[in-house]
Amino acid sequence: MPALAPTDFTASITWLGIVSDRDAALQSQPRDSLFLGFDGPEGEAHGGALRPSCSRVAALYPRGTQIRNTRQLSILCAEELAQIAAGMGLEALDPAHLGATMVVSGLPDFSHLPPSSRLLAESGAALVIDMNNRPCQLPARVIEGAHPGRGKAFKSAARGLRGVTAWIEAEGELRLGERLRLFIPDQRPWALLETVRAK
Repeated sequence: MPALAPTDFTASITWLGIVSDRDAALQSQPRDSLFLGFDGPEGEAHGGALRPSCSRVAALYPRGTQIRNTRQLSILCAEELAQIAAGMGLEALDPAHLGATMVVSGLPDFSHLPPSSRLLAESGAALVIDMNNRPCQLPARVIEGAHPGRGKAFKSAARGLRGVTAWIEAEGELRLGERLRLFIPDQRPWALLETVRAK
């Protein structure tokens, strides 16, 4: 029996982009398509097999420790992006301002999909969801430049809605409008999860 169960849930790709130089700016540049190699999207500054550890794994490693790169993509949900914008008092929020790689539409509660879920593209490309992405101040600075006075509201408005980080399991191309099928781990939640979270 497969350990990853297919679901009837699919998502449509509504936006694609890359951050070509994260030292220069977080902002993404929109693309009509992306080739996903094992090191991540072609041209993406967050790509590579390894990365320096960051605040996401601060409880495990000193900052800057070389670790496996499970953050090759930042994926957002169009419906959740609209919720963030509304929470900030904006009509819309450009995913480029958040350094997004991809925006999808159609998957409910997207930011909380189970870790290790897969998104399978029609091309055969497969993305592995690592974990929920946490809001930080980097997008807030970019948003502030585009919407003066609103940047500070980003972190609280985006809590629980910031999308997921992911890495490439199978290579292939993604295109705007393409559909992705969701596969989830065929296992129950860990019995002690709520006990650990309560501490």
